[in-house]
Amino acid sequence: MDLQNIKQLFVEKGYLQSALQIVLVFVVVFLVTRLINLITKKLTSRIKKQKPGDGEFAKRIDTLRSVFKYVFQIIVFVIAAIIILGELGIEIGPILAAAGVVGVAVGFGAQSLVKDVISGTFILVQDQIRVGDWVEVAGKEGQVESVNLKMTRLRDISGNVHFIPNGEITVVTNKTRDYSKYVYDVGVAYKEDVDQVMGVMKEIDEELRQDADYKDFILEPLEILGLDKFGDSAVIIKAVSKTLPLKHKKVGREYQRRLKKRFDKDDIEIPFPHLTLYYGEEKPE
Repeated sequence: MDLQNIKQLFVEKGYLQSALQIVLVFVVVFLVTRLINLITKKLTSRIKKQKPGDGEFAKRIDTLRSVFKYVFQIIVFVIAAIIILGELGIEIGPILAAAGVVGVAVGFGAQSLVKDVISGTFILVQDQIRVGDWVEVAGKEGQVESVNLKMTRLRDISGNVHFIPNGEITVVTNKTRDYSKYVYDVGVAYKEDVDQVMGVMKEIDEELRQDADYKDFILEPLEILGLDKFGDSAVIIKAVSKTLPLKHKKVGREYQRRLKKRFDKDDIEIPFPHLTLYYGEEKPE
C-alpha cells in the first residue's frame, strides 16, 4: 500500500480529522492554562494594590491564587480528556458508570487522599497557613513555598524541602503571623548589678532602633521581662523584641552582637562553664 492509499484510508475512516481535533485540543489546553496563569497573576496584582504595603494580605492572596490555579487546571485537563476519548471513539457513558462503581471500591483505599483534601480545605478557609509564612507542622519547620488542597511544601533553613500531606497536619504553629518575636536569655555573673545590665540592654535597643538598616524591622521597643532565673553560674534576664515577620532573627543576632561588645567594654562578666581535668594520683607502693 503506497502513501496515497494510506492517506485516502485515513480520510475515509475519519482518522485524519480526529487526529487534527486531538492536536487542536492539546493546543487549546496549552493556551487555556497559560491564560489562567496570566489572568490569576493580573487579578492578584490588582487586588494587592488595594492594600499596598500589607504583607499579610499579599501572602493570603498569593496562597489563594495558587489554589485557584490548581483547581482550574484540573478542570481543564478533565474536560480535555473527555473530548479526546470521544474523538478516539470511546464511549464516555460506560466509563463514567464504571468510574462510579470503581470509585466506591477505590474510595476505601483513598481515605488518606480524602483526608488530605478535607484538611487542606479547612487550612485554607481558616487562613492558617500562607505562602511565605514560617511554620512548624507535622514535626517539620520551614518557610511555606506552596500550599494546596493536597499538600503543603516547606523549605527549612538548611534548604531541604518537605512535602507534607495536609491530612498529617493536626497542629499548625505559625511563627510569623502578623509579627515575629525574638526572646533573649541574657546571663550575667551573680556579682553584676542587674539594674545596670537592664539599662545597658535598653541603650543597645535604642541604638538599634535608630540604625537605618534595622529601624524599619523593629515594631516596638525592647520589652525587658526582668530577672527570670537563678542559674548554676549566672542570673538570667529575659527580654523580647517584636519585629516584622521573618525579621526577628536578623534583628536578634545584631542585637546580641552589639550587647556582647558593650559587655566587654563595660567589664560585665558573662559566665561560661569551666572544665577541670583531674588526672589522679599514683597509688603508693
